[in-house]
Amino acid sequence: METITLTYPLTDSAVTAAARPQILAIGQFDGLHLGHASVIKTAVQLARELGLPAAVMSFHPHPKEVMKKGDYEGYLTPPQEKERVLQGMGVDYLYVVEFNDAFSRVSPQNFVCGMLVPLNVHTAVVGFDFRFGYRGEGHAGLLQELSENKLQVNTVPPFLIHEEKVSSSGIRRALQDGNMELTKLWLGRAYAVKGTVMHGEKRGRLLGFPTANVQPDEHYVLPARGVYAVLAEYRGKKWPGVMNVGVKPTFHDNGVRPSLEVHLLDFEGQLYGEELRIELIQYIREERKFSGMDELIGQITKDAATAKQILTASDF
Repeated sequence: METITLTYPLTDSAVTAAARPQILAIGQFDGLHLGHASVIKTAVQLARELGLPAAVMSFHPHPKEVMKKGDYEGYLTPPQEKERVLQGMGVDYLYVVEFNDAFSRVSPQNFVCGMLVPLNVHTAVVGFDFRFGYRGEGHAGLLQELSENKLQVNTVPPFLIHEEKVSSSGIRRALQDGNMELTKLWLGRAYAVKGTVMHGEKRGRLLGFPTANVQPDEHYVLPARGVYAVLAEYRGKKWPGVMNVGVKPTFHDNGVRPSLEVHLLDFEGQLYGEELRIELIQYIREERKFSGMDELIGQITKDAATAKQILTASDF
């Protein structure tokens, strides 16, 4: 898969590099959940049938981040994670369109005639609720009309699980509730955060449970504060572990920025400066303040045992 960054208006060199008859799935696709996957798989299948390349067009930064609107608090799939997932879906080209204040004011007609038509898009594949252009004035039905029938449109119906529409906003709510089972069900995979191990307070080692202080590489949505059973991928191998998301209230007040502290079970070695990709498997308990070190050590021991039991019994 080739990733191509585009800006509006398109430059001549961008058109030369990217214009080709192609099937193009268009959307923000933050999360790449099963609903998004149904749109992209439709595009890939159609592309294979027609002997054309399959492409995806997404936008960065997130429009809500730029416009300072809505409940935006981070990405479910930042750019690198989005590329990783799309890589395995049969996509040939990923177009990342720079979203800024000026682009937010582009009319639906200018988006179609100034971006999609020059790219020589054969068919645009979009979700049933797709909106585009200034103030979301454009909808799927306008794509073909505004292009003067230069491109076809395939609109994919909502993806339902238990009669409920799978959505990024629903996954964000599930993460806020620590509901990792629903998060995984709707994503089609475990929710993951990737980051670099930094030097921390080194208190875990003194407690007998050395932890990796993971600094997320990008602006992820963090789940509810608390303790989780996790799988940490390190150099191609997955290690079972237990992770605390929060401020460690036994030692800090709530003014401290939430951190990710991971203890890998049965792991020995140095992790500073290394990259970990952490899959959150199950919420164990909420974060709370302990009366002293003995109570804290006792609870960490229980958490580690619980995490091991969960990960041993689960099919991950």
